[in-house]
Amino acid sequence: MQDDIQYLSAESLENLKKECEEIKNKKIPDIARKIDEAKQQGDLSENAEYHQAREDMSWIQGRLLELEQIINNASIIEKNKGKEVALGSIVQIKVNGQTKEYTIVGQQEANPLKGMISNESPLGMAFIGHEKGEKLKVITPAGEQTYEILEIK
Repeated sequence: MQDDIQYLSAESLENLKKECEEIKNKKIPDIARKIDEAKQQGDLSENAEYHQAREDMSWIQGRLLELEQIINNASIIEKNKGKEVALGSIVQIKVNGQTKEYTIVGQQEANPLKGMISNESPLGMAFIGHEKGEKLKVITPAGEQTYEILEIK
């Protein structure tokens, strides 16, 4: 299914695979050990350590399922070498007299504070498919803004 594709850099995919392995090989066995130790203490109804360990196990298993879904549906972002903005492009823009630079990434890697915007965000969607020199009007939370594409790397 096309909607399940998770666009990632090769580095991010590798980091997610490492996290997945750490969960499988270290965290789940550690939590299982805590559950077993808590069970050996007797009455489970008032055993806070047991209940916390069960909650931890539930959370970590959910995280493992999430990671496996992302990894299984991952598509590596290739460096863009075209004239149009695409996934993987670094775009230098001018807005309100200021020059800014954004990297278009998949939603898993988006971090607007670091200039990494999702291809699914309003700004990312507005830039994709446009070329150097184009001016775009984009509706943002601050209202309509005009962005000029200065450079595509």
